[in-house]
Amino acid sequence: MVLSNRLMHWYLQNKRDLPWRKTHEPYQIWLSEIMLQQTRIEQGLPYFLKFIKAYPTVFDLARATLDEVLKLWQGLGYYSRARNLHETAKYVAFELNGKFPDSYKGLLKLKGVGDYTASAIASICYNEPVAVVDGNVYRVLSRIFEIDTPINSTSGIKEFKKLAQELLNTKDPATHNQAIMEFGALHCKPQNPKCETCPFNDKCLALKNDRIKELPVKLKKSKVKKRYFNYLVFNLGDEKTILEQRTGKGIWNGLYQFPLIESDELLEENQLIGLQAFKESVPDSNIQIELHNETPIVHKLSHQHLFTRFWLIDSNATSDNSVYIKKVADYPVPVLIENFLNEYLPDAFK
Repeated sequence: MVLSNRLMHWYLQNKRDLPWRKTHEPYQIWLSEIMLQQTRIEQGLPYFLKFIKAYPTVFDLARATLDEVLKLWQGLGYYSRARNLHETAKYVAFELNGKFPDSYKGLLKLKGVGDYTASAIASICYNEPVAVVDGNVYRVLSRIFEIDTPINSTSGIKEFKKLAQELLNTKDPATHNQAIMEFGALHCKPQNPKCETCPFNDKCLALKNDRIKELPVKLKKSKVKKRYFNYLVFNLGDEKTILEQRTGKGIWNGLYQFPLIESDELLEENQLIGLQAFKESVPDSNIQIELHNETPIVHKLSHQHLFTRFWLIDSNATSDNSVYIKKVADYPVPVLIENFLNEYLPDAFK
């Protein structure tokens, strides 16, 4: 209880003024928690405000199309969150009459909701005594108690959850959970934590044993994969181009893109046009092709780096997927393509 009291005292003096902290309404709490999965508050806050303005209730979000949701989400990354958000909104609105489950176990049944998100919603909205464990909590607990168990191992996940639950203030789990997450984000930071003014500097074993920089321990990730993307940006005349929707379970599922050819390495023009995939994508042999960017744009994701080039192709071919070039920006596209459009479109229509 000493830890919880110190945390909550610190929190009440230092917490940030955030819109979702002014309500216990589950729709807004759920929306914020989904957005903040793997996302910093500074990045997620503008998106939260946009979504609340566009979809003030779960019914509004449920009635939106997936394309509309993906477009509003554009740039926030991890797009599976947006697809799950939309699916869950439809389920809550149309199957549960707009009422979110009011327990940790019930919340876990919602698509896109795992242990952390269910714990956060249940404790904040319904005062259920379930502890949250996110990256901030792992860091705080591993340092204070000098725990070496890797936080991304099965044993580590169980150990930290058990400890967090034991330390939880069961009378006020909402404030406790928000306090420990906020403390990790603002005070016990990954780099340059404020140890001198820390309310736990008399108890922190990592500080005592000079191990702050070593903790928490995390198992090394698998090697980052390199992928080479060649986008074919068609000019079909009449200011039209070709746009396709990504399918499957890979990155950016449901977003739109120019026709894509993936290769094992960077390609020269003669190598690209010699590929069978290129011949299938460009049936018209009377074309002009130009490389827009000699130096590939490197787009870094958590587990892969994309080396991307855009090839501009003048062609007289026709396509069922043709759209006006100026309208491409209206579709939900990866930020990689959005950045290209911001650069390319002003030049294309001079």
